[in-house]
Amino acid sequence: MDSLEEIENDWRVAPEPLRVEDERRVRIGVFGMGSSAYDAETVGKPAKQVFSRLLRLGARPLVAAKPSSRTTTTTTTTGSGKNDKKSKSFMIGDSEAGDADAVFDQWAGGIVESVVGMGKERGGAVVKTVRGNKSGMTAKNKKQQQKQKRQQQQQQQLQQQEKEQGAECACNKETNTESAGCCKESKDESDACCKESNDESGRCCSTKNNDVHENGSSTDSLSDDDDDDDASDIVDLEDMGTIMNDQTLDAKSAEPKEMVTKKQAKALKKEGYKLIGTHSAVKLCRWTKHQLRGRGGCYKHTHYGITSYQCMEATPSLACANKCVFCWRHHKNPVGREWRWKTDDPKMIVREAIQTHVGMIKETRGIPGIQLDRWEEAHRVRHCALSLVGEPIMYPRINELLQELHDRKISTFLVTNGQHPQAIENLIPITQLYVSVDASTPESLEEIDRPLFRDAWDRLKSSLSCLKHKGQRTVARLTVVKGWNSDEIGGYARLIALGHCSLVEVKGVTFCGKSDASNLNMTNTPWHHEVVEFSKRLLQELKAVREQGGDADDVLPEYDLACEHKHSCSVLLARVDQFAVPDPNDPTKRKWRTWIDYDKFQELAARHTADPSFKFGVEDYVADTPEWAVFGANEEGFDPTDNRHRRKKKHPKYARFDEDGVPTHDTYDEPLPYEEIIKLKSMLEQKKMELGDASTITEFKSGEKRIEDASLMFRGLVVIR
Repeated sequence: MDSLEEIENDWRVAPEPLRVEDERRVRIGVFGMGSSAYDAETVGKPAKQVFSRLLRLGARPLVAAKPSSRTTTTTTTTGSGKNDKKSKSFMIGDSEAGDADAVFDQWAGGIVESVVGMGKERGGAVVKTVRGNKSGMTAKNKKQQQKQKRQQQQQQQLQQQEKEQGAECACNKETNTESAGCCKESKDESDACCKESNDESGRCCSTKNNDVHENGSSTDSLSDDDDDDDASDIVDLEDMGTIMNDQTLDAKSAEPKEMVTKKQAKALKKEGYKLIGTHSAVKLCRWTKHQLRGRGGCYKHTHYGITSYQCMEATPSLACANKCVFCWRHHKNPVGREWRWKTDDPKMIVREAIQTHVGMIKETRGIPGIQLDRWEEAHRVRHCALSLVGEPIMYPRINELLQELHDRKISTFLVTNGQHPQAIENLIPITQLYVSVDASTPESLEEIDRPLFRDAWDRLKSSLSCLKHKGQRTVARLTVVKGWNSDEIGGYARLIALGHCSLVEVKGVTFCGKSDASNLNMTNTPWHHEVVEFSKRLLQELKAVREQGGDADDVLPEYDLACEHKHSCSVLLARVDQFAVPDPNDPTKRKWRTWIDYDKFQELAARHTADPSFKFGVEDYVADTPEWAVFGANEEGFDPTDNRHRRKKKHPKYARFDEDGVPTHDTYDEPLPYEEIIKLKSMLEQKKMELGDASTITEFKSGEKRIEDASLMFRGLVVIR
């Protein structure tokens, strides 16, 4: 796009360089793709811009906008056998309307027919170079061409039979071969043709263009008619919204379809998802397998005391209203702002999900290192993390599904992106409710979450405000992506203050490899010490908001650092009034109670179900946090009953660093000699002279942001032992 703009504005290039005075004039066809779920006004906008620029550079549309003696209007036939709109040089497929394949076939048919027609008129061979197909056509287009050819042959045979039978119609001699037959019989077709072209020329399709010679060449390539043809072949952006809305309305008027297409299902299954019904899925978490082998649990085990090998990761909705840049699912799932698909029964979803999960647990029996006692216990699901992929709260019967889980004594951890505040308001009491807070400003939210809703920022604030009166444990979950959302920490504090959240999870983004759907790279993943520093700065901002005061009900509660899990680069901030009590052994210190009494929660939830007037709060089902899980402990959140596994026996070369990033302890956590520390410090200073003292961000045209920081030069070094 930038290159086309540069050519158009370069004074050294002649105006309209693609326009020539003979048949070699460049002709173009462009097909665009998009989804009106985001914005109907911008669907296919890049393709539209490319098409418009090429026209301004002198190119002409490949498919004629109106019939002439040189080219004929191309129409295609859908599976229903009805003629759709004529093919154009520029067309758009809308994945939201579900017509992308049909529109592409229509566009491709017109392009191929136009190319073949031009080749025949010029008396030369038509050279087609389409990769993977020597003939230049897909199998579908070949069948379409053959079908059209058979139809033309049949029509010609009928016309020949009518002539032989001596059809009594004097006007036969005046009509061309395409309209041969009695005027009465062909009246509807010719009238329709005249009406179709009347807006532009007022002439019937069979009328010869005045600006075309007998040999088929144009008398004036710069004529007004040519410009009109070009203009009529373009879909304006202003009209695009209407077109897409019509397509969407047509799609909605039909019976609800299944959420996942065959292509999406294939991609999800390839990544290990087990699909349930038409819109749900489960997948075995890697932490489940880790803890089954005694290699440690996930951060929820450290922060809240879940048993990782008894946790089922699932979702009742694969669709989501965001396409976050850091989503580790690589956007293989559908998108949507509202539920418009078939709705499966919640009891069936829970039953099938548990059976599928237990089936995957059974398959782990042969993995080396599996602890049999844990493997047997894992056959009973005790926790459900509704955070696998998509937006669980979009599911219309989410409360019934949650109740079904509670009836089975399964705790519920539900994660939402904060785009459905009314659904949050209507939610029944659950074990723990998360709202993802991925940005601190409206601009950065648009950049990193790429939401479908135009009012995404207002929806996020409304969702956080709903948390204030929920009564149960609520969590503001911050995913830190270096170079994207790690600034404006004061904005995060103000958002958290809207909901007086019980807990604040700060977690570094996990880099899951390159994909076409994400611009992230490994440098965007923060180290644990960077997440800790971010959390400390956030804590100071929360204190500043608290000191501003306000009404008694609006004063922000006090927060403090409660837990950490270094392996996940995660830090937990907790409300002091809900989770901290004086330490019996040392009253000057706090004892944290961030873990959950799951049996007590199930008892309280059952009472609320029996009597909705019964209310319970956060403090009613807390449990003591073990010392190894507390922030600042030597274990750094790793359960000492397990053993840390190092792949290929690789261990960090240095165990500790000073505030500048200079190593102070070796891989065995022994202090380094003073001379070596001085040497390493000199190396760091030299690196800072090259890169600068602070981290630098280099942004590329693709949107990728690469971070360079001299203080990290020793962090990733490893030794084998």
